[in-house]
Amino acid sequence: MLKNILNLFQQAKTKDLPIDMTKSYATLGAGCFWGVEKSFRKKYGASIQNIRVGYAGGSKESPSYREVCNGDTFHAEVVHFEFDPSQTSYEHILDFFFRMHDPTTLNRQGGDAGTQYRSAIFYHSDEQKASAEKVIARVQPAFGSNKVSTTLEPFSKFWDGEEYHQDYLAKNPHGYECATHFERTWEKIASTFQGTPPSNL
Repeated sequence: MLKNILNLFQQAKTKDLPIDMTKSYATLGAGCFWGVEKSFRKKYGASIQNIRVGYAGGSKESPSYREVCNGDTFHAEVVHFEFDPSQTSYEHILDFFFRMHDPTTLNRQGGDAGTQYRSAIFYHSDEQKASAEKVIARVQPAFGSNKVSTTLEPFSKFWDGEEYHQDYLAKNPHGYECATHFERTWEKIASTFQGTPPSNL
């Protein structure tokens, strides 16, 4: 009986958050979502709203963290938030996205490996897709011969992560944070990868 209860807790169901078509969203995967959320909160603060961590891009309805970590669903761990394009452009968000993780390591960030840790942009419109393609072309030279492996995937659903994952590193200051999650300058990136810094936005 106790074992069954524990299994139910470990596989707690996630919910599909509805999308308000009058608002602008960004949904991004850059490895373990704990550090990604922390990075975006630190960078943007109150200028982005309703930031949540969860899962996108997979095939299973209502996936659990355990299922995603086992690689059973092909979901990516993502951050999902609202933003005001009149204050912060989508391209500015993507510029930071490419500077706060390593987009050249396929299905990996630091020591975390698996498709759930892939670098991914889940675009919500044709305009977001075009912006993502533009930003990737702009930043690729900074990474030299190392190809940007970030996938562009159409947004379908965002499954809200279990509550204990939300704002995890604020609640657990000594918790795990992937070593690749920190803000770099383009000059530093270009120096590391023997590339050429992109022009400013």
